[in-house]
Parts: sequence; C-alpha cells; structure tokens
Amino acid sequence: MSLKLLIDEDSQAKKLVKLLKQASHNVVIVNDIGLTGKPDSLVLDFARQEDRIVLTHNCYDFELLHQENPSHPGILAVYRDKNSSKNMNFKEIVKAISNLESSLIPLRNQFITLNYWNY
Repeated sequence: MSLKLLIDEDSQAKKLVKLLKQASHNVVIVNDIGLTGKPDSLVLDFARQEDRIVLTHNCYDFELLHQENPSHPGILAVYRDKNSSKNMNFKEIVKAISNLESSLIPLRNQFITLNYWNY
C-alpha cells in the first residue's frame, strides 16, 4: 500500500522524503508547491484539494485545525520530546506509517499520533 502524503515545512528533510518515496509513498513537499511560510490552514486546504494526508511535526497547530474542521484526508503527527532520545528518527517514522497502514485503520478525518505506532 502507499499513501499520498503532503510533507509539512517542518518535516521535509531530504532523507525522510527519500525514505518515504523508497517505501512507495507518493510524496509532495510544501517547498515544491509554493506553501513555504504560509499558514497551516492553507497547507491543510491544499491537502484537502489534492486528497493528501499531511505529515507534520507541528502537532499543536494541526490538532487545532483538525478540531475546527475534521473533514480532511488525514493528519499524521510526530511529537517531539524534550528528551531527544525519545524522538523518532526518519526510519522510525516510515516504519510507524507502515505499522499504521497494516492496521487498516481509516485515516480520513483522523488526527493520528505516529509516535504510538512506533514499535
């Protein structure tokens, strides 16, 4: 299975994008579509229009947007901890997405914390 992903500005590290593409995901990054520095609401609007799931580290803002309007293709949030040893690396993010896909849980209209899928 593969996902259509929109990678938010804070998550578009080249290595992560490369790993996601190697895992057969269809990846678009905010820089490539002219949304760098734009409000998160515009990023989510683009995701809605293009039927893409947002991958972000900007959990707080996207959770608020989800609460305001939960109609979207899905939001995958990666939380960062003050203790950096608890943070997910790029391979763990890709693996967590794979674990989530394997569960067959619907992603549409969901705000999902990827950290819980890192096993």
